[in-house]
Amino acid sequence: MPLNIPVTLPAVEALRTENIFVMDSERASTQEIRPLKIVILNLMPIKITTETDLIRLLSNSPLQIEIDFLHMETHCSKNTPIEHLMSFYKTFDEIKKSNYDGMIITGAPVEQMPFEEVNYWSEITTIFDWARTHVTSTFFICWAAQAGLYYHYGINKYPLDAKMFGVFEHRLFDPQNPIFRGFDDIFYVPHSRHTEIRAEDIRKNPDLTLLSESPESGVYMVMARNGREFYITGHSEYSPLTLDTEYKRDISKGLPINMPQNYYRDNNPDNEPLVRWRSHANLLFTNWLNYFVYQETPYDLSKIQ
Repeated sequence: MPLNIPVTLPAVEALRTENIFVMDSERASTQEIRPLKIVILNLMPIKITTETDLIRLLSNSPLQIEIDFLHMETHCSKNTPIEHLMSFYKTFDEIKKSNYDGMIITGAPVEQMPFEEVNYWSEITTIFDWARTHVTSTFFICWAAQAGLYYHYGINKYPLDAKMFGVFEHRLFDPQNPIFRGFDDIFYVPHSRHTEIRAEDIRKNPDLTLLSESPESGVYMVMARNGREFYITGHSEYSPLTLDTEYKRDISKGLPINMPQNYYRDNNPDNEPLVRWRSHANLLFTNWLNYFVYQETPYDLSKIQ
């Protein structure tokens, strides 16, 4: 999907080296069509990596997308240069009067803290409420999925005995749901988390639909409000080397960490990862954009309800 993003964003050059089509704002301005407006609330500490991962999956379609990046005003990011935030990011105050076709909220490295103790909890719950009246469909990833389910539906998270870390098989429960268009019966997703939500809690709530689960890693995808909200516990957007980077980072810090499961070829960390989730990830984001954003959003964004 051609993306209307600043030509100087670091992700642009990185993705062009992968032969991924990215239309920068200079070229996009010559096309007389209304782009889809997507806002990405990036809670990850190394924001440039997450930008690249998400743009990779939002690209390569005939439609234009115009992206705004959002960061928390009540939290100071220590791993991204302030110059990058000032150049490419906005605060909630700057966009709260705007409407968007879609929103993506990323994970964050705060999952072992009680939600209310996260220093930007008040700000992010304000954004959660705002999204329900200003965004056609919102896509919550990992910690954001846990936070959104807790805030909107009272779904608790539970600590795990060991980090859920690796690439796991998943099954879908509703093959006719458009979000699964083109999916195989079994598909793979990376996970990297210390907590979980439980299927029995989801099934007790009539406002929630459990769409996908893994025998090993548990709940993966939950839908609410007829697709106005998707809660994704895994990291389909991860690049091939993300789990490797996390694993070697923790080892170098002397932290307790098991080798990511089902990830390295022959389960040998000296070998390259076996990438088995890329096609699913592309289908997931494309289906979300097509069936739950593009086909549902009003042409006049002021008419979002």
